[in-house]
Amino acid sequence: MQFPMHIAYHHMQPSDAVDAAIRTKLAKLARFYDRIVSCRVVVSAPTRQRRPGAVRIDLTVPGGELVVNRKTSERWQLGIALRDAFQSARRQLEDFARRQRGA
Repeated sequence: MQFPMHIAYHHMQPSDAVDAAIRTKLAKLARFYDRIVSCRVVVSAPTRQRRPGAVRIDLTVPGGELVVNRKTSERWQLGIALRDAFQSARRQLEDFARRQRGA
């Protein structure tokens, strides 16, 4: 994984375990498309004002930017939110790679 990445947290404390999980998932994304220029991941916990938790992934690739924004349901489960967001990012990267190849 040779691209710059930034991980930000909103309404929660940074965690080494979450950082490690995100870096592992980003490494898997790089296997699907090795030309990722940069990545920014924002993890937001739910707030008392009833805002749901969310995971946002911004991937910069040559010729565009892919954005994934996954909000969680009523029950905040960070692992599930990360899994769903990165699965969506993988699908978007695969579609982008197919379009680049002309398929």
